Amino acid sequence: MASFTHHPVPPRLLPLLAQFDFATRRLLDRLAAGLRDSGNGSPVPETALTDAEYLWEPVPGCWSVRPRAAGPGPRATVLTGAGDFGRDATPAPHPVPPPFTTLAWRLSHLTELLTLRADHTAGSRSLTRDDVVVPGDAAGAVAAFTAAAAAWRAALVAADDAALDTVGHSAYPYGSDPQDPFLRTVWWVNQEVLHHGAEIALLRDLYRHRYRGPVESSSPS
Repeated sequence: MASFTHHPVPPRLLPLLAQFDFATRRLLDRLAAGLRDSGNGSPVPETALTDAEYLWEPVPGCWSVRPRAAGPGPRATVLTGAGDFGRDATPAPHPVPPPFTTLAWRLSHLTELLTLRADHTAGSRSLTRDDVVVPGDAAGAVAAFTAAAAAWRAALVAADDAALDTVGHSAYPYGSDPQDPFLRTVWWVNQEVLHHGAEIALLRDLYRHRYRGPVESSSPS
């Protein structure tokens, strides 16, 4: 287990840390039952993510999270991750146009990148995609994302001011991290959580209003 030296959070990191906290909190609020902030302070009721919604494929040919025994989905060649489920993927070059990805795929992707970046910044620096368990259910996926976000945040607050300028402070092997100053990696992770979080929120809205057959007219005959 990594040991962290306690020190004040560098001033340059504070706004990015606040942005990360905001993005993760907004996403988790969109996935849990209860009242969430609409964005202007007014409460909006939310329902908990269900397994059916987690695995919903809104269009044909989606990439998703699948039982390993079922094999990869359309245009995928492997199921990444550990456990009984895996996430559709293929080595480069990737399909063009890219497949539409489900809520499960996007949430698993976020969990993986946070888990691995935390490990390759303040952990063993040895984990690979094959070590990250891919949950096949909604509750497990939300719990995994929560843990991954906490691990990455711990790695962030452990970084001192010099680390922010250190190239390769994050040795995450599936991106440009080894060639980038750590501050750039922090910014990049934030935009990943923000844009995938927004996609996940939109998928929740689409699922809630999905087509269920002809709408019956309420007009008198």
